[in-house]
Amino acid sequence: MLKIDNITCRIAGRVIIDGASAFIPEGHKVGLVGRNGSGKTTLFRVIEGDLPPEMGRIDMPRGARIGRVAQEAPAGPMTLLDTVLAADTERIALLDEAETATDPMRIADIHMRLADIDAHSAPSRAAGLLSGLGFTEEEMHRPCSEFSGGWRMRVALAALLFSQPDLLLLDEPTNYLDLEGAMWLEDYVARYPRTVLIVSHDRDFLNRAVDAILHLERGKLTLYTGGFDIFQKQRAMQLELLRAEKEKIDAKRKHMQAFVDRFRYKASKARQAQSRVKALEKMQPIVLPEGERVAPIVFPKTEALSPPILALDGASCGYDGRKVLSSLSLRIDADDRIALLGKNGNGKSTFAKLIAGRLARMGGTMTRASKLKVGYFAQHQLDELDMDGTPLSHMAKLMKGEPESKVRARCGFFGFGVDKVLTKVGNLSGGEKARLLLALAAFDAPHLIVLDEPTNHLDIEAREALMEAINDYDGAVIIVSHDRHLLETSVDTLWLVADGSVTRFEGDMDEYEAYVLGRTGKAGRSGGKPKAAAREAAVPSRGNSSQLKKRAEQAEKDVAKLSAELAAIEADLANPALYAQAPARLADLSRNRDSVAKRLSEAEAKWLEAAAALEG
Repeated sequence: MLKIDNITCRIAGRVIIDGASAFIPEGHKVGLVGRNGSGKTTLFRVIEGDLPPEMGRIDMPRGARIGRVAQEAPAGPMTLLDTVLAADTERIALLDEAETATDPMRIADIHMRLADIDAHSAPSRAAGLLSGLGFTEEEMHRPCSEFSGGWRMRVALAALLFSQPDLLLLDEPTNYLDLEGAMWLEDYVARYPRTVLIVSHDRDFLNRAVDAILHLERGKLTLYTGGFDIFQKQRAMQLELLRAEKEKIDAKRKHMQAFVDRFRYKASKARQAQSRVKALEKMQPIVLPEGERVAPIVFPKTEALSPPILALDGASCGYDGRKVLSSLSLRIDADDRIALLGKNGNGKSTFAKLIAGRLARMGGTMTRASKLKVGYFAQHQLDELDMDGTPLSHMAKLMKGEPESKVRARCGFFGFGVDKVLTKVGNLSGGEKARLLLALAAFDAPHLIVLDEPTNHLDIEAREALMEAINDYDGAVIIVSHDRHLLETSVDTLWLVADGSVTRFEGDMDEYEAYVLGRTGKAGRSGGKPKAAAREAAVPSRGNSSQLKKRAEQAEKDVAKLSAELAAIEADLANPALYAQAPARLADLSRNRDSVAKRLSEAEAKWLEAAAALEG
């Protein structure tokens, strides 16, 4: 489908892509990864034809269409639905021609083609895309100009998906989506019938939606089969082998160089010394890829407070006299790790502002511990930073009277060393600005940190650093994020913001994904039946004890069988030779492992269910 043939690209005199080659088969979903500044966006521009390569070429089938989200979000008077429908230019042209055509043969051809492209279902398909990206039916009929830039970018994404290009290029698409939109897009990409190349820093997205990783490093491209976790394992093994080979070559070169240095000017050994000089010239040293040092993110230790540190009782909040959330009766303890779930517009950020003290209550009560300090991070604060200031000047404002050496030390504590501490904020990357905001939010060693979409400008390594910081932190955390991996590794409680209130979600992220994608009803929400309660309610109808005993025994056998099957697969995956010699089998094993692990989990649940019913 896509052949990248020995392309070289130079930007401002610097070689970004250097003789890179790769082949992506038709229908593959591929994640493009690489260090910040490695040239991922440049490669997209070359593939699109926007930037001609200095050398090499891009080959695709004749007539293949390439699609990428437009840089300019739609903002005119056209409705959202009409904007998406307009993306199918062939359909629009055929409908227009059908209005004026007079030749019966041409009219027949037009209607046959409209049937071929399923034109009659276009409005429902367009509405389905907009719904998946978070728009209500009423909003679909409003003009684009009424929506903010982030929402209009969703419309642009829906229009791109509706046009169904043969090669779909997605550059950080989840940055302007909420968790629910990201889940929907992940599911859509995994089922997309054509080829997809996607740049993303969302680890879970790269594990679940793609079947290969294209790694861009030092201007070269390498294609790995499997998701991001498999890529990391293969990459680590390759580096280990390369490191061992480097040590071997370096030792050999050192030995030969010592011989040359010792005998080069001795007549009896001159010939041997000269031959070793030539051998040294041919034996090029191995250069290991430069590791990108990621400065850790550290939240200061805080003093203990008696629980609860904050409690709400019948509280409500909103803007300009209009209630957004009401009947809030919740408590937060000193070690809570809470994720706020719910579609954009339901009030997650409103609730975060209420807890952070940035929004006043409209009713009810909110009881806070007397010494409670709250740190608050939100993406909109990036615009509030002084672009002409530096990390040093921002930190100095919070450390008035302290010597510069202490201020510099505090900046270094948050990852701003001598090379960045005096850099103007306007010249920092998005990730560095986010890191500065995190430093300012955590400055006072708060007992509770509220993080509203902290990962938008962070790459995978920085997101891992944030996850480690949250897990090492001894205070409470509330997170709003579309990064599922961060939530699954950092939180233990899910709160759903929906229907004008906040309730506990009795389930895990897999159950929430099923709820979002409509695969279950409203199971999991605190108003419905959680899994445990549903199982208990079902016990009386499960027959007599002998039937339950047989069911428990069969479930136990299934667990034992699947456990052995999973162990065998993991033993195969642990074979280093597999990564280099059979990447296709590696991908099959990985997919099979996920399937077996899921079936094992279901079998264990049935076993426990039958055992509990039998005891009852």
